[in-house]
Amino acid sequence: MIGKNIISTEPIPGAKVKEVLDEFSNENELNYEQNITLNHLARFKRYSAEDAEEIIEKLKSEFNLREKVAVHIVDLIPQDLADMRLIFAKEPGQFSKEDMEKVLELLEQYDYIE
Repeated sequence: MIGKNIISTEPIPGAKVKEVLDEFSNENELNYEQNITLNHLARFKRYSAEDAEEIIEKLKSEFNLREKVAVHIVDLIPQDLADMRLIFAKEPGQFSKEDMEKVLELLEQYDYIE
């Protein structure tokens, strides 16, 4: 990494990363880190890339969440309020129990891939 500069960063949901790595692996051989990432993403349930993007947009617009937090919610797929509290633990501001329940209801509307 010597001599490389980070130009910008953007949170990307795991479903999109898996899609990109799958597409890349069709034409090229994956390096060690890419292979480990792809294996990790294949082990856990997740939303499709299209659903993930849609959920992230809804979380950002309806709940005024930062993109980073919305991506964490989509990647972790919280199942209850305890999981939601862990995600919001380091977030500035308070999120009410009702808002967390609404987020869980939103997530339940989508099917995930296992």
